[in-house]
Amino acid sequence: MIRHALTRLRPARPGDGPAAYALFHAAVHEGVAHFYTVPERTAWAPAIPPPDWETRLLEGHGLIASRMGQMAGFMVMGADGFIDLAYVRPREMGRGVADILYAAQEAHARTLGLALLQTEASHLARRFFLRHGWRQVARQSVIRNGVTLTNFRMEKQLQADRRAAP
Repeated sequence: MIRHALTRLRPARPGDGPAAYALFHAAVHEGVAHFYTVPERTAWAPAIPPPDWETRLLEGHGLIASRMGQMAGFMVMGADGFIDLAYVRPREMGRGVADILYAAQEAHARTLGLALLQTEASHLARRFFLRHGWRQVARQSVIRNGVTLTNFRMEKQLQADRRAAP
């Protein structure tokens, strides 16, 4: 478990699905409201979670960040280095929660020996990843529940640790 500025990290576990979906729903409907229309946000994060929601949360290396006993954010990275889910509760945005989650995921990717991280980022997440040394590969349109949304394919090359020999 990692602690930083009152933020704790732990692995995602069975039973986290409902709280994570509530956080995801709030992040989409409140956190990115400036970038996406109501129909786009409703298609992206409908009121009822898809049946495979908790499976997605648990399939990869899922990390949950909490503050004061409440889920503040989560991030899931596959063994292939693809960051599938990365969301922060709106009231926690700008408080370093995403930075802490991302740093732990990148460190994990390095321990796996991964050379490349990838994601499909929203307008808001795109800014975050760019600040962390990622590059935009393409702007794309994806269909969610019959609605076209814009997101960005992004990647980050990981450099092998270069340590001087003694």
